Amino acid sequence: MDPSDQDQQADRTVRLAVDLVNLRAREEAPLEAAVLRRFLADHGERPPIRLDEAGAAAIAAVEAELRAVFDAPGVDAAAATVNRLLERAGGRPRLSDHDGTPWHLHLTDDDATWADWLAAITGLGLARLLAEDGMARVGRCAARGCRRVFAGGPRNHRRRYCSAACGNAARVAAFRARRAAGPVAAGTGAVSRPGRRAPATGP
Repeated sequence: MDPSDQDQQADRTVRLAVDLVNLRAREEAPLEAAVLRRFLADHGERPPIRLDEAGAAAIAAVEAELRAVFDAPGVDAAAATVNRLLERAGGRPRLSDHDGTPWHLHLTDDDATWADWLAAITGLGLARLLAEDGMARVGRCAARGCRRVFAGGPRNHRRRYCSAACGNAARVAAFRARRAAGPVAAGTGAVSRPGRRAPATGP
């Protein structure tokens, strides 16, 4: 994840959702246990991380549900999927400082699978965003050729790109397309035909 994206996605629960879906897009292959163990370690989970291929397949199913949230046609469909993710929480929410960690929120029982834990915690993060702004800050990057998803950013501000780099590239491409199309497409006004007077534009 780019540093600029980290500023916008400071909430770890949201960052886990975004990064898991983007990991699948980057791998372009089924998510294997070794890849997911490294993913969990990179996101602050302490070793040893015990995850076999069956557990990896369960996480891949969670990733597919998360992907459906980012690609949802509207907030109703996204909320229905998020509710299914939250149902995996199982236990009552509680604060925990297990293994010497700082106090943090636990949504699942201590013996929950990695898949259930990821479903519950990412569902919580996305639920907050959907409740605040609907789909305005949740989606897939609109830049041509980019497959990454995004979540987060300033409230009450619709987001279209996963990063500033993609946004800038899209604006440059749009500017060049308008310039190549000529003055009419660029909105410079009517162009008169030879031998005819252009229509008046003022009183």
